[in-house]
Parts: sequence; C-alpha cells; structure tokens
Amino acid sequence: MSQKINKKLFQDRKRTNMLSSSEQKLISYLVPRIPNWISSDGLTAIGLLGSFMILGSFLLAEYVARPWLLLGIVGFFVQWFGDSLDGRIAYYRNKSRKWYGFALDIVMDWISTVMIGLGYVFYATGDFKYSGFALVALYGWAMIISQLRYRITDKYTIDAGLLGPTEIRVIICAVLLCEVIFAGSINYLVIIICISLFVINCVDTKKLLDMGDERDSEEKKNKEIVTNEKEA
Repeated sequence: MSQKINKKLFQDRKRTNMLSSSEQKLISYLVPRIPNWISSDGLTAIGLLGSFMILGSFLLAEYVARPWLLLGIVGFFVQWFGDSLDGRIAYYRNKSRKWYGFALDIVMDWISTVMIGLGYVFYATGDFKYSGFALVALYGWAMIISQLRYRITDKYTIDAGLLGPTEIRVIICAVLLCEVIFAGSINYLVIIICISLFVINCVDTKKLLDMGDERDSEEKKNKEIVTNEKEA
C-alpha cells in the first residue's frame, strides 16, 4: 500500500515545489517513527549538524582530498532530515509553537546558508570565491521575499514556483558529485545557479510588488467603504 500524506502535518504552509508530493509522503512515513526522546529542538540540532558536515566537506576537500565533497551529500540529507521534520514532529505531537518555530526555522536556515557559502569560499580558487558570496546573498534575497510574501498574503510558502529548499539541496548535491568526477566544474555550475537564482528572484520580486499593490488597493477600498458607512 502506498504511503498517504498526513495533511495535518502540512497545514501551516503551502507547497508548490516539484518534489512536494514525494517529500510529504516520506515525511508522513518518518514522523510517527521518530523516537519520543528526540524533540523538535533535537531535530533542529540534527539539521544544524548536517550544515556543519557540509562545511567540513568543503574544508576536507580543500586541505585533504577532493572526494571528501561526498560527505557534503550526506550532510545535505542530514540537514534535510532535521530541517524537514523538526516542525512536523511538533504538529504530530500537538506541541507546535508557531512563532517560536517560525523564528527558529528562519535563523537556522540563514546560518546553514552562510555555512554552505563559507565552505565554498574556502574551496573555490581565485575570483570564483566571489560567486560563493553571491550565492549566499541571492539565497538571502529569496528568504526575504518569502517572509515579505507571508506578511502581505498571510500565507506562508517557502517555494519559488517549482523550486524549493529540497530541490536546491538536490541540485547542489549533483554539483558536488560532478566536482568529484570533473575537478573545477563546481566553479561554473555555481555561477549558473547564481544566475538562475537572480532571474527567479527578479520574477518573484515583481510578483511580490504586484501583491503588495493589490493589497494596498484592497485596504484603501475597504477604508473608503468604512468611511462612507460612518458618514451615512
């Protein structure tokens, strides 16, 4: 029998990413099997451990041997495991703390992004190091868009169309694998990712501004209706 999605676990956010269905089925399978002694904060710590593993993989690849980048792929899985299940386990156990969890999630996402970018800066050669800074800045831009979209629409989504954090992790894992096989390829692939993120962010920013303009019009219209009712 195929695994069903536990909709209760995902009621706080809208997902549009390509892997959403498969990802939610896997999370629905894993959540009930997490031992009771592992808390939501414990899973957050596991996700952070994954980020340290990714940073470590870049450092080991730079100073020991390039195949250590494969440790980063394991790190991304550990990061996904902790990051994806920490909030879901809280909903499953009826211990959710909406704003605490929201704040912690954003802070951890930013720390993880900086660690990944920093790792690449250590590994990259010459001017390619600047693309590591660009990657962090562009992903930070995407995070800001996500928070502003939530503020304007009151609906929280972490995806940019068909791409979400999970797809980004898969793409970067593929980049790490390519670098192990073809040395130097990561430098050009990161540039391609940066260009793609720039385009996506520009499109999402335009949509965000349109949403803001639409909400301004609605609020102005509602204010005029209230004013007219008071004068009547």
